[in-house]
Amino acid sequence: MFFLLFSRIIPRIKEAATGRDSGKGSRAGVAAPHKLAPQKTDVRLGRIVRLLMQNATVVVSGTKIADEISMSRSEVWRLVQQLRSLGVEIAGHPATGYRLKAMPDLLLPDMLTSLLKGTIFGQEIHHYYKIGSTNSEAMETASAGAPEGSVFVAEEQTAGRGRGAHQWASAPSAGVYCSVVLRPLLPPSEALVLSLAAGLAVHAAVQQVDSRVSPDLKWPNDLLIEGKKFCGILTEMNAEVTRVRYIVVGIGINVNQARFPADLQPIATSLRLASGTEWSRVELCAALLKSLDREYHDLLQKPGAHESILKRFQERSSSARGRQVQVEENGGFEGVTEGLDPRGFLQVRTAQGVRTVLSGTVRLK
Repeated sequence: MFFLLFSRIIPRIKEAATGRDSGKGSRAGVAAPHKLAPQKTDVRLGRIVRLLMQNATVVVSGTKIADEISMSRSEVWRLVQQLRSLGVEIAGHPATGYRLKAMPDLLLPDMLTSLLKGTIFGQEIHHYYKIGSTNSEAMETASAGAPEGSVFVAEEQTAGRGRGAHQWASAPSAGVYCSVVLRPLLPPSEALVLSLAAGLAVHAAVQQVDSRVSPDLKWPNDLLIEGKKFCGILTEMNAEVTRVRYIVVGIGINVNQARFPADLQPIATSLRLASGTEWSRVELCAALLKSLDREYHDLLQKPGAHESILKRFQERSSSARGRQVQVEENGGFEGVTEGLDPRGFLQVRTAQGVRTVLSGTVRLK
């Protein structure tokens, strides 16, 4: 059995011990902390939100909420306070009842399920207030038999990682931090193409929400706006030599961050900074998962989908062809990109001829 980790450039293959070396994106020089026990969401929070949404124009008594969800009024108060701590604007108190002041933007299953009908992602949605890495949790749960289409979303990550031990900065309730479990009937060699398809899904979702924002795909798993990164993708796979056992696709998107630490400002951006407006994370996450569902099913079922993914990826990437790059591989080399080969690997023309990038980091010059 092998465990394959798609880092910033291409899968590195190593023997699997636990399948928990995971995360999304990268931040140079920050070591990943030890794993945090996941704070899984009390499902009753989503039910309270849904009940208040269904009665958005009226005040809902604590007694009605307690009866509907089968809990005590004191428990309703405790959960309302918890929702407020997460940024949900709820007016009222136990004596008068409760009312939503604004539509919440939490990635709760009750907010997402109805938007994902008809996809493989609408049945098993796991939400966390805070978690080390959604990819770690998804890999661990997949190894225990989690069904295909299981989704893991978090309001905050403390140990989301990309290449090596680098960390993705996951500000609370400001981004989309999402991992999904897939069990495709594909050979392991197709995993890179699936990772490229995930990038296309992010591109399509962003354009669907706001067509004014045009992301730039950077091979194989970053998305940029005006040269700054706003999304990272990490694809991990547990496979035998000829067949995939399961694949976890992790996607981290900077959505509503208004600022970044000084060391990240030259290289990072968010959709809010790029567009000048705040985004609905619920709308974007649903659009992303629907787009990923389409790309995934096309790859499995539609003739020519593999070639279509490579073609569309290159069309949406300003750096796949004709861009001067430095590759940190085998001592490092420089050259000009010449597109993707039939397997999805990046080709670079150097003074010694065309080389195929197999590992390492590609830096744009």
